[in-house]
Amino acid sequence: MLKSSDFYYDLPEEQIAQTPVYPRDSSRLLVYDRKTDKLEHKVFTDIVDYLDENCLLVINTTKVYPARIYSHTENGGKMEILLLKRLNLTDWEVLVKPGKKARIGSKFTVSDQLTFTVLDKTDSGGRIVRFEFDGVFEDILSKVGEMPLPHYIKQKLEDQSRYQTVYCKQEGSAAAPTAGLHFTNELIDRLKSKGVTFAEVQLNVGLGTFRPVKVENVEEHVMHSEFYQIDEQNARIINQAKLSGKKIIAVGTTSVRTLETVADDKGFVRACSGDTSIFIYPPYKFKCVDGLITNFHLPESTLIMLVSAFVGREKTLVIYNTAVKEKYRFFSFGDACLFL
Repeated sequence: MLKSSDFYYDLPEEQIAQTPVYPRDSSRLLVYDRKTDKLEHKVFTDIVDYLDENCLLVINTTKVYPARIYSHTENGGKMEILLLKRLNLTDWEVLVKPGKKARIGSKFTVSDQLTFTVLDKTDSGGRIVRFEFDGVFEDILSKVGEMPLPHYIKQKLEDQSRYQTVYCKQEGSAAAPTAGLHFTNELIDRLKSKGVTFAEVQLNVGLGTFRPVKVENVEEHVMHSEFYQIDEQNARIINQAKLSGKKIIAVGTTSVRTLETVADDKGFVRACSGDTSIFIYPPYKFKCVDGLITNFHLPESTLIMLVSAFVGREKTLVIYNTAVKEKYRFFSFGDACLFL
């Protein structure tokens, strides 16, 4: 039986990155080649030395919305909500704090333009709420909402754009696809000048991505569901790269989960959209992905399990423990890995 404790490593709190580095591509990069078992310590800009015209990078272009909202009742009671998933034009699934105040039928005011009513409870302890708004919801949200940084980041983010990738497009995520935070437009241009091609997918990252696996038996963990989308043009780019023998390198675990959800047994993908709850852990045979760019992930999380499926559990723990000793910065604003 594969246990969640099999994916534990000890991390000093001071190595949890609280702020992003400047510029984005000056973060450190740990490079591991699975074929040669070679481990190198580089800077993210050095990634151009490892990628060439035989590589396709698959990026997740989802955009984070300012999902944390503060509200109050007529009596002055305060409520914090976190937008998780849009259900229709007015209704959202949300997390609430404190939950005891979010009784069904309760009404809350966010601003002069935005109020909401609690409609129902969810199985996970959240709520379904209905917003009433005067104007365009997204415009109002951009004024009243805050970027929903992970719980382990205690410092306020001064520049909200640093929790977005430079290539984000479609708003829909409650958390950033953090592997992409290291890329600058200049670095992307350098990679393209070397012949590296790019394909785009969308996976709306939910907050479930940060939740630890709470069951001892990994196979009993129920994975959160997230919306994904691949259009015709990008499916064609990915399949052409596969036919040409190029390496398909996923930027982030979200891109991995999208590709592995839609790929057939030969690694070819199709244009489609839907919800995926794919849970990748060892042993797993990857169908489409040949390489991975990713950050360092929380102990006992589904994300370190995905990395372990790609690199091997024991090797992953060796790499992570090495990164701890080498004083790498961890998690969302931390350093990156390139696994080939």
